[in-house]
Amino acid sequence: MNFMNGISTLLKGCIIHNAHRLSIEWSRIEPKEGKFSRKQMRHYIKVIRALRRRNIEPVVTLHHFTNPLWLAKKGGWVNPRSVPRFLRYCNFVVSALAKHVRYWITINEPTVYISHSYIFGIWPPQSKSYLKATAVGENMAWAHIRAHRLIHRIYKRLKIGEPPAVSIAQNVMAFVPARRGLKSRISVYLRDRLYNLGFLERIMRHNLLNRPMDFIGVNYYSRHLVEAKRRGRRSRYEKNSLGWDIYPKGLYEVLIGLKKYNLPVMITENGICTPDDSLRWRFIRSHLKNIHRAIREGVYVIGYLYWSLLDNFEWDKGFTPRFGLIDVNYNNYKRTVRKSARKFARVCKTGILE
Repeated sequence: MNFMNGISTLLKGCIIHNAHRLSIEWSRIEPKEGKFSRKQMRHYIKVIRALRRRNIEPVVTLHHFTNPLWLAKKGGWVNPRSVPRFLRYCNFVVSALAKHVRYWITINEPTVYISHSYIFGIWPPQSKSYLKATAVGENMAWAHIRAHRLIHRIYKRLKIGEPPAVSIAQNVMAFVPARRGLKSRISVYLRDRLYNLGFLERIMRHNLLNRPMDFIGVNYYSRHLVEAKRRGRRSRYEKNSLGWDIYPKGLYEVLIGLKKYNLPVMITENGICTPDDSLRWRFIRSHLKNIHRAIREGVYVIGYLYWSLLDNFEWDKGFTPRFGLIDVNYNNYKRTVRKSARKFARVCKTGILE
């Protein structure tokens, strides 16, 4: 199978990996409101330059769940003033990195941030308010739209030849009916519209004349078995260590569903937490096969980024889930490349999925 068919340079030419997604920490860059740290900005410039020297394409995220403390004290994203404050931060960061970066993610998983912080109350500020959740969604949508315009203006001002590619990273799930019947199909449709497409549609509605995304960033991990009534049903699929179903076909289904937007798609996250590294490679391989299937059916996929390179801190789950291609010993921080990483590296290098 020639996996390179239809995929851009994000999947070409490097032995270990050839594209690297990273986030800028807003609170490091702007520790006090309006006070920017050039020292911290130089740190990120050095990181980006180090990637470039190794022919690794940086994909830079501007907001990945965390806010500066001063912003949180002023109401966070509930406050409409969060939009111009975010733009001020974006202007500083993008102006410094534009010469070295083409791919930008303005906001990572806005739907997850909204639901976990303002509906379920799991993440800070541990609020449960539909009104606040609605306000946050509206403010984040406008923040992205205006940041998209701003980033393009910065590239023109700096006379950078290749235009930027700007998007969000939208977490999506494959919603699957647990039983046949009209009620289950309606439940699947509504969940897909609300969870997977709701934020995308909100952005599109606000900016009908000029598309506010240059590609669609997709984070995909699992499926959700939809019951029209709360009965509960055991899944026959393998699971990761957090109990999420492993459902590679769902990525294909999601990609086909995004064809209607007529935009390139980048899989900005796809991965598995498991102590079984052979399962990790099966997960990667099966998802790549389903991406290839979607490409053959006309989806323009420009890249695939596994989550994550290293074992990581997984928010409210802590350090227990092991997502990394590289194992991290948290006692001494020794790093060990897993076999799945070496197999994936061959795909990145050759473009061929055997």
